Amino acid sequence: MTNIEIGAVVKNAGSSIKNKTGSWRSTKPIVTDSCTGCKICEFYCPDMAIKVVDGKAKIDYDYCKGCMICMEVCAAKAIEKEREK
Repeated sequence: MTNIEIGAVVKNAGSSIKNKTGSWRSTKPIVTDSCTGCKICEFYCPDMAIKVVDGKAKIDYDYCKGCMICMEVCAAKAIEKEREK
């Protein structure tokens, strides 16, 4: 039998707010003026880095890893991809 190490263990619930992971990104999502505020991107963001404020999606780049799921699910096609500088 092979020993398999346990990975991705959350030791303290709610500790992810302390770990800003935005520096991992090579591409980033940019919300355009076409945003309708439908909240689909907010719902699907695995990092909870998107919040809809005043009818427009706002991305917290401290936590966005650039997976671009938001761009894929956006019904209004209001999210574009930009290469990280």
